[in-house]
Amino acid sequence: MSEVPDNIDLTKGCDVTKPLPLWATHLAVFDTETTGVDTAEARIVSAAIALLGPAGEVLERYDWLLDPGVPIPEGAANVHGITTEIAQASGIDASVGVAQIAAQLREMIDRGYPIVAYNAPFDLTLIAAEAARHGVAWPAEVSPVVDPLLLDKQFDRYRKGKRTLEAVAAHYGVDLGNAHDAGEDAIAAGRVLQCIALKYADVAPPELDELHQAQIGWSQAQAENFQAYMRRARDPQFVADGRWPVRG
Repeated sequence: MSEVPDNIDLTKGCDVTKPLPLWATHLAVFDTETTGVDTAEARIVSAAIALLGPAGEVLERYDWLLDPGVPIPEGAANVHGITTEIAQASGIDASVGVAQIAAQLREMIDRGYPIVAYNAPFDLTLIAAEAARHGVAWPAEVSPVVDPLLLDKQFDRYRKGKRTLEAVAAHYGVDLGNAHDAGEDAIAAGRVLQCIALKYADVAPPELDELHQAQIGWSQAQAENFQAYMRRARDPQFVADGRWPVRG
């Protein structure tokens, strides 16, 4: 365990009377903005990877703007603010950007830092698909990964309200900044995770490998519960995919 530094700025949702688990002291946070929500077809438009320290401070940050090589739908541009024209004028070639993003993620893991992504199956399945599309090396298994959305649902499962990053950040008193900016979202997700790690230090697995494996089982159980609910309430044929951290 590592004591929380005196200057840590964690507020209402964070129990700073507890020590921060060692696995949460340095986090490689990752987020993307895309052309859509189908991970098999969507393209990365922007991405960010940052290394956070024990007070949630940004120690390193890497940002990318890509020209995805396809038109960016108006609906997607309205969310993240990046139009086709902006991407073509200022973005790097998608194959170059995807290779750089994949290499930086692998480097963070090699340095011993967990990859943190809010709703990890989206971003990690997306980067895997993009790597395959552009002939970029990508590991068959990505580990360790920590997913703040998954942990929030597991440890505070009966809390009412939405589980969007905006809602969960507000719940834990974390400033989101400019929502739907890849860098701001990634950093906020890491700080949310540190709040969760503080609050649930007594019940969360203490080691990264153990935590990674536990999330695989929790994701499957959460999907099964959601599937059962949806089949009762709305669609008897509904299927929820519980694979984690990569689907497909």
